[in-house]
Amino acid sequence: MKIKNFTINQIFDSRGDATVEVVLVNEKNTVFRSSLPSGRSKSSREVRVLNFKEVSDAKHVRKLGAIEGKEFQSQRSFDEFLIRLDGTKERKVIGGNVMLGCSMSFARGMAAERKMEIWESLQKEFFGGSSKKIWKPFIFSNLINGGEHARNNLDIQEYMVLVQTDRSIHRAVQEVISFYEALGKELVEEKHVAVVPIGDEGGYATDFKDNKEPLVILADLIRRRNLSASFSLGMDAAANSFFSDGGYRFEGRKVTTEKLAAIYRSYFNKLPALLSLEDPFSEDDKGGFALLAEKLEGKIIVGDDLTVTNRTAIEECSSEGLINGVIIKPNQAGTVTEAAEALHAASRGKMKAIVSHRSGETDDVFIIHLAKAAGVYGVKIGAPARERIFKFNELLRIG
Repeated sequence: MKIKNFTINQIFDSRGDATVEVVLVNEKNTVFRSSLPSGRSKSSREVRVLNFKEVSDAKHVRKLGAIEGKEFQSQRSFDEFLIRLDGTKERKVIGGNVMLGCSMSFARGMAAERKMEIWESLQKEFFGGSSKKIWKPFIFSNLINGGEHARNNLDIQEYMVLVQTDRSIHRAVQEVISFYEALGKELVEEKHVAVVPIGDEGGYATDFKDNKEPLVILADLIRRRNLSASFSLGMDAAANSFFSDGGYRFEGRKVTTEKLAAIYRSYFNKLPALLSLEDPFSEDDKGGFALLAEKLEGKIIVGDDLTVTNRTAIEECSSEGLINGVIIKPNQAGTVTEAAEALHAASRGKMKAIVSHRSGETDDVFIIHLAKAAGVYGVKIGAPARERIFKFNELLRIG
């Protein structure tokens, strides 16, 4: 694909905060655009995100201008050019978000030239070409929001239902939507409110008596709706957000790593439907991950802030036995190629890969195509509401 020119636009995410859209135009004057989530809960190890004012600075624009007039034969060659052009590990010259916007728009252009769906083009280049295997991912849907995603009293950031798509993706999506609506009605009645607040990722964000109550409510609703065969539960603790001074501020008191691990284990023991726990400890508390991994056989301990879609970090965590699941967020890495390399590292480490959205989302559906191309274990796309409904619809279309 030969790039004629590019533009970077300011747009607004689901919270109304500014983020960026990158538009590439090829020599045939065909336009390919991609928008980037802003994110709120971030690891210190992620690539740098530039705001629109920084992006508009002449030095950044001039640097990125080197792509204009150049022709690239593959996604990898384009992404490697961007990486060399930036020249920093943190992607602080071009910005990891701008780089990914370019990378995603280029992927859309390559797919168009190949007369393929985006997922087909990515699969051809990175994941061994066409596959006859039917993709049946778990849908990770965040239905109750806490932590930095909500203005409520929950320390834990996300309470999810994990929905199997073995019978059909269409049926699973309809069940998630119906469950979400039923949960909203139930919370209105239980909390004696007219309207339940909504968090950053579309989940309900009212107050609860403690961090376990959302799990109990979800588990009970699953049972009463006869969904136990296809629905499980998951949490994203996002423990970076409540870690400070060597301990965790949890439910109004400071607890140690060992005490927090015991709390998590009690959740799993009392709620058999609980299958997955993401970022249970801070990104620097590897001892906590190791401690929990020893005690929770058969459950999924997932890294996100710990691994930041980085091939090397994933390989290290795999070799140390810290996790058996990993979140893949392309904008933590900065290019589609690096996200694909992280997915391969997860596969080599026999980890369950979950391609994920993030807070401050837009209606861009690229992650659904990446997830299908790699045939991942799960796709995490928030609640079936607002801008995230576009991702559910794309999952229905291509799944």
